[in-house]
Amino acid sequence: MAKEAGTKVLLIEGHEVQITHPDKLYFSSQARISKLDLVRYYLSVAPGALAGIRDRPIVLKRFVNGAEAEPFFQKRAPTQRPSWLRTVTLSFPSGRTAEEIVVDDAPGLAWVVNLGCI
Repeated sequence: MAKEAGTKVLLIEGHEVQITHPDKLYFSSQARISKLDLVRYYLSVAPGALAGIRDRPIVLKRFVNGAEAEPFFQKRAPTQRPSWLRTVTLSFPSGRTAEEIVVDDAPGLAWVVNLGCI
């Protein structure tokens, strides 16, 4: 994976996870926590965090402008994602389908947090 300017690449369980804008403040009004701080926190509690979401497709609640800004929901898996990130295809009674992310491991958790999902 090519490193872009202003990124940090973490090697997690053999997978490279690119953290874009690692110094961007995610919580800014009180705690002043950066995106990289948040990713590292989630990695430190990964066993517990993964216990609740492992093997389940997830809808992403994204806070791309920080936790204090308005979020939005992303139901489908982003088209640009690592090849090692697992997805499943859900089928609905209407006949429509949707590909959604399944986070099974610490690299996937770090990747999702980097997207601005908490």
